[in-house]
Amino acid sequence: MFTGIIEELGKVNSLEPINGGLRCTIAARQILSDISEGDSICINGVCLTVIHYNNTQFTVEMVGETLEKTNLGDIKAGAPVNLERSLAANGRFGGHFVQGHVNATAVITRWYARGDNWYLEVELPESLMRYVIPEGSIAIDGISLTVAALNGNHVGINIIPHTVKVTNLQHKTVGDLMNIEVDMIAKYVENFIKFPKFKGEPNEQFPAQ
Repeated sequence: MFTGIIEELGKVNSLEPINGGLRCTIAARQILSDISEGDSICINGVCLTVIHYNNTQFTVEMVGETLEKTNLGDIKAGAPVNLERSLAANGRFGGHFVQGHVNATAVITRWYARGDNWYLEVELPESLMRYVIPEGSIAIDGISLTVAALNGNHVGINIIPHTVKVTNLQHKTVGDLMNIEVDMIAKYVENFIKFPKFKGEPNEQFPAQ
């Protein structure tokens, strides 16, 4: 589990083809202070497993749906990536619940300075819009952000300079693909409505034996 508060901006050092995917090595500093093999790291909003690390970099493998469903399938050596370690039990919860399970990618349609701040707009698949509300939470490339405006399936977000400075947003432009994870709580609410409380009678969730 993650919170969407980016700890560090890493850089892709190398990409190596493997059977059905890619092995990716990422340069980092801060997050290497206490990681181990097998740890989960959120990379641009995607939960991946550390298979090797040293004092300057760590390695993960990306296969199958990860490459097809996220923007990591198009990643290049030298690319900046948002990094966050999994939430420690005694850590601060500064963002919202982020699983690192990307729902889809979205195209940046607007991205510009607005006074001292910035304005980001992305076009989401229509199927995800039922999980997005004004002032609700959304993770974009792993960054916990607050929805400021909705226009059809376009989602607008106001972003402070600090967030731009410490994330890959500083390198983004209109037309780029971003990883999207909607609020998991909205999906749970939808599921509760879909499946009535079990009272012993057979239903789709609990068929008769």
